Amino acid sequence: MKKFRRVIDGLTTSSPVNPGGSPACGSAAGTPSTAPTPRELEIQETLMSEHFQICKTVRHGFPYQPTALAFDPVQKILAIGSRSGGVRLLGRPGVDCHCQHESGAAVLQLQFLINEGALVTACADDTLHLWNLRQRRPAILHSLKFNRERITFCHLPFQSKWLYVGTERGNTHIVNIESFVLSGYVIMWNKAIELSTKTHPGPVVHLSDSPKDEGKLLIGFESGTIVMWDLRAKRADFRIYYDEAIHSVSWHHEGRQFMCSHSDGSLSMWNLRNTAKPFQVTFPHGKTQRDGRKESCKPILKVEYKTSRNSSEAFVVFSGGLSYDKAGRRPTLTIMHGKAITVLEMDYPIVDFIVLCDTPYLNEVQEPYAVVVLLEKDFVVVDLTQSNFPIFENPYPMDVHESPVTCTAYFADCPPDIIPILYSIGAKHKKTGYSHKEWPVSGGTWTVGSQTYPEIIITGHADGSIKFWDATAITLQMLYKLKTSKVFEKPKTGDVGRSAELVEEDPYAIQMISWCPQSRIFCVVGISAHVILYRFSKHDANTTITSLEVRLQCEMEDVISPSDTENTPCFSDPSGHSPQPQPPSPRSNTPDSVRDSIPCLKVKDRMIRMPPGYQAELVVQLLWIDGEPPQQITSLDLNSAYGLLALGNCNGLAVVDYLQKTILLCMSTLELYGSADPFQRLTRSPRKNRQSTSGLTELSDNQVSLDLERSKSPTSDHVNGHCTSPTSQPCPTGRARVPGGSEGPRLARRGPGRPPFRKAQSAACMEVSLPVSSLTEGYPSRRAMLQQLHGVSMYSHDEHHITTYSWSERESRENSFSRSRSSSVSSIDRETKEAVTTLQFAESYGRKSDALPMPCLWVGTSLGLVLIIPLSIPLDEQERQEDPITLAPTGTVLMLKGSVLRFGFLDCGGAVINSPYEVWRDQHAPDDPDRPRKRKLVNFSPSSSQEASGDGHLAVVCSEKQAKVFFMPSQACLYVHNITESSFVLRADVVSVCNSVCLACFCANGHIMTLSLPSLRPLLDVSYLPLTDMRIARTFCFTNGGQALYLCSPTEIQRITYSQEMCDNLQEMLGELFTPIETPEAQNRGFLKGFFSGNAQTFDREELFGEAAAGKASRSLAQHIPGQGGMEGMKAAAGGVVGELARARIALDERGQRLGELEERTALMMTSAETFSKHAHELMLKCKDKKWYQF
Repeated sequence: MKKFRRVIDGLTTSSPVNPGGSPACGSAAGTPSTAPTPRELEIQETLMSEHFQICKTVRHGFPYQPTALAFDPVQKILAIGSRSGGVRLLGRPGVDCHCQHESGAAVLQLQFLINEGALVTACADDTLHLWNLRQRRPAILHSLKFNRERITFCHLPFQSKWLYVGTERGNTHIVNIESFVLSGYVIMWNKAIELSTKTHPGPVVHLSDSPKDEGKLLIGFESGTIVMWDLRAKRADFRIYYDEAIHSVSWHHEGRQFMCSHSDGSLSMWNLRNTAKPFQVTFPHGKTQRDGRKESCKPILKVEYKTSRNSSEAFVVFSGGLSYDKAGRRPTLTIMHGKAITVLEMDYPIVDFIVLCDTPYLNEVQEPYAVVVLLEKDFVVVDLTQSNFPIFENPYPMDVHESPVTCTAYFADCPPDIIPILYSIGAKHKKTGYSHKEWPVSGGTWTVGSQTYPEIIITGHADGSIKFWDATAITLQMLYKLKTSKVFEKPKTGDVGRSAELVEEDPYAIQMISWCPQSRIFCVVGISAHVILYRFSKHDANTTITSLEVRLQCEMEDVISPSDTENTPCFSDPSGHSPQPQPPSPRSNTPDSVRDSIPCLKVKDRMIRMPPGYQAELVVQLLWIDGEPPQQITSLDLNSAYGLLALGNCNGLAVVDYLQKTILLCMSTLELYGSADPFQRLTRSPRKNRQSTSGLTELSDNQVSLDLERSKSPTSDHVNGHCTSPTSQPCPTGRARVPGGSEGPRLARRGPGRPPFRKAQSAACMEVSLPVSSLTEGYPSRRAMLQQLHGVSMYSHDEHHITTYSWSERESRENSFSRSRSSSVSSIDRETKEAVTTLQFAESYGRKSDALPMPCLWVGTSLGLVLIIPLSIPLDEQERQEDPITLAPTGTVLMLKGSVLRFGFLDCGGAVINSPYEVWRDQHAPDDPDRPRKRKLVNFSPSSSQEASGDGHLAVVCSEKQAKVFFMPSQACLYVHNITESSFVLRADVVSVCNSVCLACFCANGHIMTLSLPSLRPLLDVSYLPLTDMRIARTFCFTNGGQALYLCSPTEIQRITYSQEMCDNLQEMLGELFTPIETPEAQNRGFLKGFFSGNAQTFDREELFGEAAAGKASRSLAQHIPGQGGMEGMKAAAGGVVGELARARIALDERGQRLGELEERTALMMTSAETFSKHAHELMLKCKDKKWYQF
């Protein structure tokens, strides 16, 4: 606990009066209040560096680019490997773990140590890894790197510690799982084949021991050669040479025959009694042609041959094998049961599949009950116990990527009733026809942790759909799905081109989400420059959707005299069209100029029946202007208590009253300043060959090095009088924090060596901007980075008609970055529109003279400027529905470096001031005469808790480069912190952590930072991940409780925490992958059957493969890499006392069971011996007196 009472000598208690403000607009009574100094605030900050730590919590979604699949039939745990080196472990719902190989090499194969709590992974870098699964976060115990051979196939027999490893050269090596070292026993390819064979058999594609005799190893080579190797005799029992390449082999459980799948789409059956030729060859999907030959088929990549007790017919399951002539057919999984053939079509190519069986013993009747099918982008489990083979309902969130995710939102500590309501609505729309049996992957244990609170994740998708997910207690479950495309008419064939130039494939793609959980009002921004407002209702309704059209444009007439450059606010009429028509652009004579005042999409104008859930009420669309499509919306905010919606883009700002369905304000950004524009921007006089009228900035004649510019942030690097110390400190004296004072005019002047003003957009902004900083390396320009950031084709006013040179030529001209005055077509001239980058409604002070807070709209722009617009809202509900709301931009301007990203508000005690909201009420509920339906508002006034601290509140403003804390209403800057010099901030939020608040930031260089509030002390600065993919920047978001998330791949959501408390409690929240389970007992084969069936149970691998018998392997062949802590250390850390006791108990139980079995067998043998003796004695007595001729 430390009180921050920093004081800098000479800090003024109130900022200079802004001459650009308009006193006539102020209506608040009272005298101006004096801003307190940090000494007077005495805010207690409880957060310290020890409260923060970065840690990954859980990963949701489908594993991206899967490559391998494995299943433990005893533990019932499933493992999926991916191309990026990830391993996903799945059990019962809640048991979901992600592991990552540091090398990032693709996972080729997975092998469980069945019921041992361990997993072997074979990776594409020819390394074997042993993972310990007896802990909540699995870790690698051992690694073995092959130096001279490439791994192609692995096989680990049940209850064996010797792993067979096949290689590309055709050799088979044997690895001890306990020590992870190679045995000296090697099966060389030239020993396996006959000496007379002249060709190499190819890589090993299959290894398996015979169910009848574990001393026999079946080796399959790619060329079609199959060898049964006698491990004891070290020679081949038999060799099979087949014409077609082999893809997989599967045994019958009796060990007398096996089945192979081939590259020609055939299945061959082989009997061990006669290996000269297969006793059966079938083409399941190949028809006989007229000439008697089979039609060519695709390869059967995998086959599994399983027997069942209830049927004499076996199950044969395979993937592929369709004929080539059936073009366009989807990938298939075929299930053959007797004469019945069932073909299951899949939506995506099949990567791998596994048939789940009751027993882990290969020499027993398998009794299959399900098939797990791993597809490229999905995961399906088929029920084999029912004749129609239904699929199981997947309890994991594997459909996050059903349509590509375009944006995310994360809400922690939601109202507790919202999740059950959304679930009940969404459950009505669930698909049916699933299997009624329990989900077969049911391993592990998971319990809800003690520290849980309602959490909701919302994802927006490219097809315009919205998904609500229950993210409570690090799980993820689908709640509700909303399709925004239903609001619009389906485009006709002739109307497709209307939005084609703006969006090619996904006109409904979601760009931004705004949700008020308390009022349940939901708002989305679409890529076609539209905003849809939804209200929640438990009842269906027949309503008409209101559509408002907004004409946002930013053009200025050419002015020669500077005296004509004063800009006065221009308010729009209720229809949203500018009352001052602008002169046509010089380019307006193109054929596209016929498109004017039309939206990109057409809203349904008829009565629509809306089901319970979120129901569309209002659509706001930006219009085409002079043949040019509307610029995409870059900022949005709504407030249910005010009944207002604000949106902005690179052209300006619009405010909509969604209660009265009217447009209140529609102004360009420049018009919002009035005469208080801090840059005193002048329009230029006409020049020769002038092609653009959008340049608003006077350029300097000074030449500036491009290298200097590249060291700056890709934001506006204007010099605004701010302190540039990298550490947080109160503002020094002599620097005006509010423009318009004595320092104000200097902001428009360019001294020697100062870089000229250049405008660029935030990474959260859709408008294109200048190239290029060193931190966006790999992108030719910042425009290219922004294009990839938002996944859409960027559009600017000037690119639409400039066709005289190609895109690459335009880029080269921008990169040349000439400062010549004659270069009036440079990228600086063409891209000086000031975008609205963030908006927030709040109870604040619009003017310094205000004595009481009032509704305000805070506006942040891409130039680092903040404007405050007071709102006059009637308090009476009837008046609110009828009387107009007045907005009066006051000219109040605050300044920061870089695009403004986020606002936050604190009271004078350091607590967050939440925005006021309206309590939810169902507008379509039946009328109740006893309970009148009135709006109930909840207001968080900053003056409600200020008895001790005085009036006023703190405003936290964060931009791409720095953060500032202002005291309102005096607008004095109390603290400033330069967050980064070499990079820029992508996401920032004021969040609550450990019963306090901080500012959390995510930078483009991958750093995650937290700053204390209000003093802006750095608390955490960790280089978490480099910004290798713009998807991360587009989807990264913070929330309360020290949590954040981002889309780590196109199909997966990664949740992280930056709270030390949550890191400490994470072990309790995660599920247990391993649970002590008794190994199933092998079937009693009977005394005589076991006696005459061979010596399969007496095979001792240790005696054959151990160092004493086989010697040591060559050191140069493979390198052993120990894991973290070694086997004993990891076992102790994983299991603990409880785990060791449980394992000891199970070992005792198994030993007692084996002793009992031995006693039973001994008793059986004694009974058999007594019976034999008795019959022999009776036979002797019977034959004792007979003569020889009587026999």
